[in-house]
Amino acid sequence: MICRGCDYANNRRQIEERLRPTCPFCRHPVPETQEANKIAMKRVAANDPVAMAEVGGSGRLCHEGDDDSAIEYLTKAAELGAVDAHIYLSWLYQKGEGVYKDEKKGLYHFEEAAMVGHPEARYQLACHEGAEGRFDRMVEHLIISANLGHDKSIQALKLCYKEGKISKEDFASALRAHQAAVNETKSPQREEASMMRNE
Repeated sequence: MICRGCDYANNRRQIEERLRPTCPFCRHPVPETQEANKIAMKRVAANDPVAMAEVGGSGRLCHEGDDDSAIEYLTKAAELGAVDAHIYLSWLYQKGEGVYKDEKKGLYHFEEAAMVGHPEARYQLACHEGAEGRFDRMVEHLIISANLGHDKSIQALKLCYKEGKISKEDFASALRAHQAAVNETKSPQREEASMMRNE
């Protein structure tokens, strides 16, 4: 996995120096779409969970309307530990896209992703707990994801503090941990990439 800031810095350097786009990992030229598809499928055949999640999540190698293949790739990727596959599957099951709508399966995949440190998955679990009226569990999930630097979680904790669902000490501790996590990940490239995404 490469951060958006590093990817942005690499792309910017290539544009400024008028270089052919290269892979930020191996620095080899980025293959054309057809060749890239072949490479991706070769990685899928080798049971690469990241490639399976990419293929299933993007749908670019599955034929139009071939939801079964996408779900199959995502399920296998999730079984092999690809966190992004769990996230894709959770949204598909929550919305009923390409599969029967199944909130329990959607929550299961959010839980799996949250257990390995995915802050958005943890936030989604917090939202579910809040909707069910389990505010203590909601606050616990929000604190964990805020400690990972998740902005929506710290905003939700602010509301919880105003509503008296979290103590001043716990909120202050979460705020400090959130700021520390955010500071650890700051770089000029990430900030510039973030600005470009928000334009």
